[in-house]
Amino acid sequence: MEFNLDRDIVFFDIESTGLNVIRDRILQIALIKYFKNGKEPEELEMLINPGIPISEEAMEVHGITPDKLRNKPVFSQVAQKLYEFIGNADLGGYNSNRFDIPMLIEEFHRVGIQLDMTGRRTIDVQRIFYKMEPRTLAAAYKFYCDQEIINAHDALSDVKATVDVLKGQLDRYTDMPDKIVEGETLVQGIKNDMRFLHEFTTDSRMIDGTQRLKYNKNGIIVFNFGKYAEKPVAETLFKDRQYFNWMLNMEFSAQVKQKIKELVKEYEQRTKDNF
Repeated sequence: MEFNLDRDIVFFDIESTGLNVIRDRILQIALIKYFKNGKEPEELEMLINPGIPISEEAMEVHGITPDKLRNKPVFSQVAQKLYEFIGNADLGGYNSNRFDIPMLIEEFHRVGIQLDMTGRRTIDVQRIFYKMEPRTLAAAYKFYCDQEIINAHDALSDVKATVDVLKGQLDRYTDMPDKIVEGETLVQGIKNDMRFLHEFTTDSRMIDGTQRLKYNKNGIIVFNFGKYAEKPVAETLFKDRQYFNWMLNMEFSAQVKQKIKELVKEYEQRTKDNF
């Protein structure tokens, strides 16, 4: 099974100090880049000194201890290499929309690099699996590949398993006949097409990986939390500058902070233009 690509795509997996995408740090990352021109895929793997303690729970999962990271580079030393490796490629992974991508964006943000997601497609293999056969990555690998994962929770092993699972999903679900219920055609299968997989695995209502902002039914960006839930973000923050400043200074993701700055600026400009 070869991917049908109209753009390069990078599948990646990270191991981290914990599960908080804002506070925790990356300590291992592995990436495999597939090229639209059919060139052989390229791999990049590295251990990173996170600069903060690793939670006991995380160490029990991935087995990476501080001793293994003592002489490894910090993220700022490898950020440019990672950024250039990714380039303009689409991004894929397992639970990557909710965890790996937001955490990587945060790491880049801390060192002054913006990983622009505008127009970049994301393929979350977990979302395909959960929609089709709800289970874990290990179970997905067993189900689709009929094998056990070796070195589970090692980043490179996990990203290779993720790629194999996606290929297994494409083998299993591509070209399945559509089902017609009460005159409505329901798509039962998936396609070997990255645009389709992006739309299939991405909740298009959500603006950011932490799901703090979303589109409402009218296409307006609204809050998805707190006292202003469902209220328009731009107008609300333009009028309530105290809340705007509070968000900029609290533990919200770089995606959220960048987006609210853009929205307030655009709203302010529209207000001026109307006078």
